[in-house]
Amino acid sequence: MRAFIVKSYGKKEKLQLTELPEPALKENEVLVQIYSAGVNLLDSLIRNGDFKLFLPYKPPFITGHDMAGVVSKVGAKVSKYKIGDEVFSRVGDHRIGTFAEHIAVSEGDLALKPKSLTMDEAASIPLVGLTAWQALVEIGNIKKGQKVFIQAGSGGVGTFAIQLAKHLGAYVATTTSAANADWVKKLGADLVIDYKTQDFETLLKDYDLVIHSNRDAKILEKSFHILKAGGQLISLVGPPTPEFAAEIGLPWYLKLVTKLLSSGAKKKAKKANATFRFLFMRAEGNQLSKITALIEAGVIKPVIDKLFAFEQTNDALAYVESGRAKGKVVIKVK
Repeated sequence: MRAFIVKSYGKKEKLQLTELPEPALKENEVLVQIYSAGVNLLDSLIRNGDFKLFLPYKPPFITGHDMAGVVSKVGAKVSKYKIGDEVFSRVGDHRIGTFAEHIAVSEGDLALKPKSLTMDEAASIPLVGLTAWQALVEIGNIKKGQKVFIQAGSGGVGTFAIQLAKHLGAYVATTTSAANADWVKKLGADLVIDYKTQDFETLLKDYDLVIHSNRDAKILEKSFHILKAGGQLISLVGPPTPEFAAEIGLPWYLKLVTKLLSSGAKKKAKKANATFRFLFMRAEGNQLSKITALIEAGVIKPVIDKLFAFEQTNDALAYVESGRAKGKVVIKVK
């Protein structure tokens, strides 16, 4: 099969197209022929080596986290899926590799593809959908009437999170450029802040939840200032915390590293009488099935900015890294 591999870590390294054997299948796994693969900033960060302390992939390896496709084989202990099923997934950590023609996926990480979506649309959903779900539902426990600030509303996570937060009954504020203001309002945003000319800290107060996705330390500090007492800040970009380290079973010395890295954010949270949580979303087929139900009900619609051919995978990554994408970028594998 054809696949794009990370031959060596580095920001200037390009993925290399190569021929590899079809993946071996474990008894609890499903072999999927990939039709479309979603592209995420995480794919670039993995290639760059930014997460190798926590996710020590050894080059060469195939990267890519999102996919939609058709089941071509099933393991001996698989009961939920059969050959020919159309499925989608944010595949599990340590089992990534969606920038390829085939992938072996744990049965628990899969869900049936929404029938109303194309393969391209389905591939755009899993990582951003699960991120939004785990932030707003699982951790945030957002209720009707609460206030949520979602940074970068026109991005992949932002476009999905706005729709989900509105479905949950929240009042939603977000940041984007003036050119995208009307567009994110149509997605459900109640208040749109032009990040180029306005300061969200002066416009927002007493928010229940901030979904933080900006690596600027000043933005993190300002985000604590707009929270109400008892509010939550869930960061998608770090710093990682000891709680995260414990969740993924890191050794004691890496738990110590995360304690040092997150100490500043924890102090700011304590001063604001708020909580700080780092979310590194996980693969979860059951949650993806719940998202499918919302999509089939017309509550949430996929937002795709651009499609790339499989051979243009490096171009797709570069486009995502540019920060210009409105919604998701997808690679057509088949």
